Amino acid sequence: MSTTTVTADADEAVAGIEDGSTVLIGGFGMAGMPVTLIDALIRQGAKDLTVVSNNAGNGDQGLAALLAAGRVRRVVCSFPRQHDSWVFDGLYREGRIELEVVPQGNLAERLRAAGAGIGAFYCPTGVGTMLTEGRERRTIDGRDYVLEYPIKGDVALIGAHTADRMGNLVYRKTARNFGPVMATAAKLTIAQVRSVVDTGRLDPESVVTPCIYVDRVLDLSRAAQDQEAS
Repeated sequence: MSTTTVTADADEAVAGIEDGSTVLIGGFGMAGMPVTLIDALIRQGAKDLTVVSNNAGNGDQGLAALLAAGRVRRVVCSFPRQHDSWVFDGLYREGRIELEVVPQGNLAERLRAAGAGIGAFYCPTGVGTMLTEGRERRTIDGRDYVLEYPIKGDVALIGAHTADRMGNLVYRKTARNFGPVMATAAKLTIAQVRSVVDTGRLDPESVVTPCIYVDRVLDLSRAAQDQEAS
């Protein structure tokens, strides 16, 4: 029996996230970014966070708003700078935030390794560059590799398209990105979805993230209805 909680209250969805948590945040740019959950996390007040995400925020919303609120101590990402990453750029230049750059494939694989229970793995990406200085190195079949460790999260905030009442998730196109691996890599996974359907309505072959990995679901359609009613 699934223990997933479905709610229309974003503040309820993020309740209990503690100071100092490592928070995995899905999204490729704004595609698949769980903006409503992030806004609720800002209101919730958790601070001194380590955020793991592909980017380091876009414009002034979503992850960028969390950074601007001063809640993040460290960012682990593969692409920290683009034309609209002015919030992160300003904080980094002022020495107010730490950064660990991880190549995109490594980031995905380190998250996947956490969910799969893999203790560490060897990868060739970044060998001989500043990114792998001080890392354990090994030559396998004539090629150099460095040892990489899993990235585990205390919390994962992800965006999906639809959930059923058990918490099974399906995604829409590129909005899928890091959501599936982050869901498996965190102790607590919270997903915002556009709608929730009755159990049995989703094609089992289309389910990407099984409910066993999902603890809380924020139903944005119900949230919108409640807001209109009020």
